[in-house]
Amino acid sequence: MLTSGPSRRAVLAGAAAAAAITAVPSFSGVASAADSATPSYRWRQVVIGGTGFVTGVLFHPSVRGLAYARTDIGGAYRWDDRKARWIPLNDDLGWDDWNLLGVEAMAVDPAHPDRVYLALGTYAQSWAGNGAVLRSEDRGVTWARADLTVKLGGNEDGRGTGERLLVDPRDSDTLWLGTRHDGLLKSTDRGATWGAASGFPGSPSGSGQGVTLLVAAGRVLYAGWGDSDGTTANLYRTLDGTTWEAVPGQPSGTSAKVPIRAAYDCHTRELYVSYADAPGPNGQSDGSVHKLAVATGTWTDVTPVRPAGSDTFGYGGVAVDARRPGTVVVSTNNRWAAVDTLYRTTNGGRTWTSLKDSAVLDVSETPFLTFGADAPKFGWWIQAVAVDPYDSKHIVYGTGATLYGTRDLKHWAPQIRGLEETSVRQLISPPTGQAHLLSGLGDVGVMYHERLTASPSRGMASNPVFGSATGLAQAAAKPSYVVRTGFGDHGNGAFSNDGGRTWAPFAAQPALAKDAPGPIATNTDGSVLLWTFVHWDGTKYPAQRSTDNGATWSEVASYPKGATPLADPADPTRFYAYDTDTGTLFASTDGGLTFTGRASGLPSGDSQFQLAAAPGRSADLWLSTKWNGLYRSTDGGATFTKLTSCWASYTLAFGKAADGADYPAIYQVGSTETITAVYRSDDEAKTWVRVNDDRHQWGWIGATIAADPRLYGRVYIATNGRGIQYGEPA
Repeated sequence: MLTSGPSRRAVLAGAAAAAAITAVPSFSGVASAADSATPSYRWRQVVIGGTGFVTGVLFHPSVRGLAYARTDIGGAYRWDDRKARWIPLNDDLGWDDWNLLGVEAMAVDPAHPDRVYLALGTYAQSWAGNGAVLRSEDRGVTWARADLTVKLGGNEDGRGTGERLLVDPRDSDTLWLGTRHDGLLKSTDRGATWGAASGFPGSPSGSGQGVTLLVAAGRVLYAGWGDSDGTTANLYRTLDGTTWEAVPGQPSGTSAKVPIRAAYDCHTRELYVSYADAPGPNGQSDGSVHKLAVATGTWTDVTPVRPAGSDTFGYGGVAVDARRPGTVVVSTNNRWAAVDTLYRTTNGGRTWTSLKDSAVLDVSETPFLTFGADAPKFGWWIQAVAVDPYDSKHIVYGTGATLYGTRDLKHWAPQIRGLEETSVRQLISPPTGQAHLLSGLGDVGVMYHERLTASPSRGMASNPVFGSATGLAQAAAKPSYVVRTGFGDHGNGAFSNDGGRTWAPFAAQPALAKDAPGPIATNTDGSVLLWTFVHWDGTKYPAQRSTDNGATWSEVASYPKGATPLADPADPTRFYAYDTDTGTLFASTDGGLTFTGRASGLPSGDSQFQLAAAPGRSADLWLSTKWNGLYRSTDGGATFTKLTSCWASYTLAFGKAADGADYPAIYQVGSTETITAVYRSDDEAKTWVRVNDDRHQWGWIGATIAADPRLYGRVYIATNGRGIQYGEPA
């Protein structure tokens, strides 16, 4: 997406690792499978449709209609051909297993159709946990798990390269796993235990790509190596599973520096390999496609179009047609000038046709894919490409936001039902209006959900279009007035007077807003705005205040830098801000003109501590401080009391009160005993009941939650890669 500012998929390496520790923290809660949902809840996902990077698609070679997809932060899915939708396979991964929602690779066993394997691990950084391999005998309904001693990187550079996991075609009990920093691993007991594969020539490093792909050509195994300098070997093979050698005659040079993906045509006995000068999905400027006649060892350059001049790109996906010899589809990647495409050949690469040139795209089911433009793009970040082995005209390819499919090589539409990969930042459930939900999202801005069962008909909020949203606020006594902030190329703040249906940009914005747009708040009648600024590198700035709907702004010198502003829900003169650096609550009683410190000595040192205000009440504040617990103030922050009903609280929201109760229902992601989960209290936080269950956990869910003020029991959960989940009493 051509928007300024960091995306949730920005690779975390080097200096960015420190920021990543703040964005995705370590957790101390211990999950327990013994907890069950009480009372019974029904969980569903709010429909947006994709929104994330689909890094791999794998059709089963021997079962019609069976396919799997992997994503960079949202787990894996199985295609249900009868229902024409994707079934999530990893929602049972809980809070402590957040790092396993990134799928590095997947594999199926052609000889045993019900077996599927996943290699999981989102980050290979020092602060992330080790990876794991899941194995299933029932297509992912249930899993057995093998924890690894190495790290995997499903959301790092190279996440769109070929499958690094492979079932040995000579022995279904033997599996191979290529790692980034620890060489090639091997299992001889169907993934239950793993050890280093002997004889593999690649020399791993702590910062390299390592093995980029594993593929079988008959009984011969090939492994791509991502750490070549363009002159040394980057493709190896083994004939016996023990001895590895560099493939003779392989291409070299910048355009063939990194093998990205490979596919074998068993009819012509040719192995097709796509290459680029970098692993991608970003940073590629050169690439090529070559094929190897495995019987003779002859290499042929079959590159469809050479990158040249300003038309820079690499090659990504490659897939062969199992029904038609010599029919192959490859994708370009990182081709921003001319826009990425798929090339298809029916004669082994002698000639190619660009499928983009005749494509008719229908995104009516997921309108956000226009990104505020008149028409959608054919794609970007295209590294996952697959051809249905039972239907030559059924081709799918992944992008940075969806999965497109065709049945006639001309008409394309998202094949994405059931797959939701949004990283959710803000949620509001309005007290009135058609929409029960407004959302602020990573990469795809803000959305108005007039229905929860269909992608928002307006797509993402425009005028202006944002990439990632950073702030979303509604005037408590004037819910038609909503403001939003975020990263964008044509403005970073906007307001709505119709509850979020339509928007207009602020007439002016502080200079800081372009590179450091932070959260925003509006007081209860919408007459005052407070906008704070935090650069993506962590630098904090003073808040700015506007009393004319964003036409002019003035700095609030007494405001704690970088703190998230909170408006009092009942008193338009009151604002609050929690200074997480010092553990001090600041308050304003003059409409945000000045702030003074009140309670101090509270937990500090974590920017993700959250302050919330009970609706309809003035000065009733709640403070979630993660494993430091939950605090409450009933005097506007002058004093706080720590609650004893839970030992950890990460995010908190208020919804419609239970029958007979005079205080809103409270929902939190927190811990009352051993497990970090979603809880509800109907008695002002004296007692809690867990409302999610072990099948519905979604990894890290600590960003935000919202509860419906109109429907008792309904709660909306923000996930980091599984979109918005919502539950209500069954």
